Amino acid sequence: MESILVATLNCIGLIIGLTFLGLGIGIGILGSKVAEAVGRNPETKSDIVHSVMTILIILAIFLLLLFAFIFLLLFYNPLVV
Repeated sequence: MESILVATLNCIGLIIGLTFLGLGIGIGILGSKVAEAVGRNPETKSDIVHSVMTILIILAIFLLLLFAFIFLLLFYNPLVV
């Protein structure tokens, strides 16, 4: 039973680490593309910012769902009998 819990915690750490790495890289690329788009066409700034905020809100919702899944694994692990 201890090996299952250790493997679960190891996987949770890996999930969280890769998630934040991917989010950091993705948001960095998104920010650079937004700056490039606003630099090319400044009058469309409000449209671009609204689109980016929508994308970031969706990413935040997915992150909250990931944390809900992680808490499910931590406290109601189906592998532990």
